[in-house]
Amino acid sequence: MNHDLRRETAGLIKSWMRHDEVKLRDYLVSGVEDPRINLQSILTRHFLIEALFGDRFALLMEHELRFGAVMNWLLKLVKKPGGCEDFVGVLHALERGADNAEGVPIPAFLSQTFARLPTSEDAWSAPNYIAETLSRPVPPESATGLGDERLSTFEEIWRRVLENESKRGIRVFEPACGSATDYRFLNSFGIARLVEYLGCDLCEKNVRNARAMFPGARFQVGNVFEVEAPDKAFDLSVVHDLFEHLSIAGLEQAAGEICRVTREALCLGFFNMHEEADHIIRAVEDYHWNTLSLSLTSGLFERQGFAVQPSHIGTFLKWRIGCEETYNENAYTFFAASREN
Repeated sequence: MNHDLRRETAGLIKSWMRHDEVKLRDYLVSGVEDPRINLQSILTRHFLIEALFGDRFALLMEHELRFGAVMNWLLKLVKKPGGCEDFVGVLHALERGADNAEGVPIPAFLSQTFARLPTSEDAWSAPNYIAETLSRPVPPESATGLGDERLSTFEEIWRRVLENESKRGIRVFEPACGSATDYRFLNSFGIARLVEYLGCDLCEKNVRNARAMFPGARFQVGNVFEVEAPDKAFDLSVVHDLFEHLSIAGLEQAAGEICRVTREALCLGFFNMHEEADHIIRAVEDYHWNTLSLSLTSGLFERQGFAVQPSHIGTFLKWRIGCEETYNENAYTFFAASREN
C-alpha cells in the first residue's frame, strides 16, 4: 500500500473511532435505512438467497419488495404533521378501491398490493400487513411510528421458510460491515447460518460491537485497500455505502481488492451516484462524500473482469412493482458476475 493510501486509511479510522460504540451500533438501522425495509438491503438478501436457491423463492422476494416499498410510503406518511391521523382514512380508501383518502393520494402500487393480501403459498403466507399497520394504534415508543412488529413481518416469514434448510458452502465477504449493520438481519432472517460469512471493518469499535452481538460469527479488523485473503477466497462479496467515502485512488484500490478475492459475483450498494460523465469529489474532514459517475464506476469493475448490471433503485421499483417513489434518487445497486465463471 502506498503512502497516500496509508494516510487515507488513518483518516478513515480517525473519522469512525471518534464516535462512541452505542452510536456506531445504532447507525443505519432505523427509518428508511432500516435493513428490514431498505430496498438495497432487501436486494442484497435476495442476491444471497438466489445464490443459495436459484429462483425457488422468486414470488416471496417479489412480495418482500412490495413490502419494503409500502412501508417506506407509510413511513413518509407518518412523518407528516397529523400523518397518523390519516391512517384510518387511507385504510377506508383502500377497502373501497378509491385513489384518494381525503386529500391523501393513494398510489396504484399500494392499492394493487393491498388487493393481493393476505396471500399464501405452499411454504409461506403473508398477512395483510397494510391493514394491520393502518388499523392498529402506533406504539408511542416506536422510533419510526410504524411499530417493530410490523417492520419484522418478512423477517419472520423468511426465518420460518429457511429454518429447515441446511448450510451451503458459499463463502461471503462483506468489507466495511460496520457494527454488523446488515449482518444482524442476515442472521435474523435465517440466511447467515446457511453461508460462511466474514465481515471486516477498519473501525475496532465496530468490530467489537459486531463480535459482542454475534460471538459465533467471524468479524475482524481489516482494510479494504489491502484485504488479507488469497485470490478468489470468497464466492460472493456484498458492500454497502463504502465507495463514496473513498478518494478516487482509494476507490480504484478497493474495487481491485474486492474483485481479486471474489470468485463469482458482487452485490454493491451506492447511496450517491449520478449518470454524468465525471465523479464529483467532495473531501469532508478525514474522508469523502463523493457523487460517483455510473459509467466510470461500472467501467472500473468491468476492467476487473466482472460484467456489471447497474440498477437505479427508483427505476427498478417503478419497473418491478409500479412504485413511483424512492427514498433516495441517487441510490444504485450493482450486480456483477465474474466473466471467468
